[in-house]
Amino acid sequence: MDDDEIIPFLLKLHRPTFFTLDFGFYKRVLCHQKYCFVCLEVGQYESASFVRRVLAHEAFDTEAKRLGKVVRAFHVGLEIWEMNAESAARIPWRQAALPTVTSIVPAWQRVLLF
Repeated sequence: MDDDEIIPFLLKLHRPTFFTLDFGFYKRVLCHQKYCFVCLEVGQYESASFVRRVLAHEAFDTEAKRLGKVVRAFHVGLEIWEMNAESAARIPWRQAALPTVTSIVPAWQRVLLF
């Protein structure tokens, strides 16, 4: 799938969260109420654990909290563009222990990783 085909594809899906290692998607103009982009600024072998960290974070633990955002996830925390925002917000990772994979399995519905 080419990059220019991803947006039309996401608009056909029901409330998707799209995880990518391609930092070309970290743009404010890509904010849309029907989807969420999460750009992982980590190594490819760390990506699965960062997908779990994002989905378990209290700011992104439901679809409703994720929609309309373009997120940069990196080792220090998260940087978030929201629709109509003047600048990106930064939030740190919380200090609590990460949940087990089985406790967040329902959140994997409609999550895409490319």
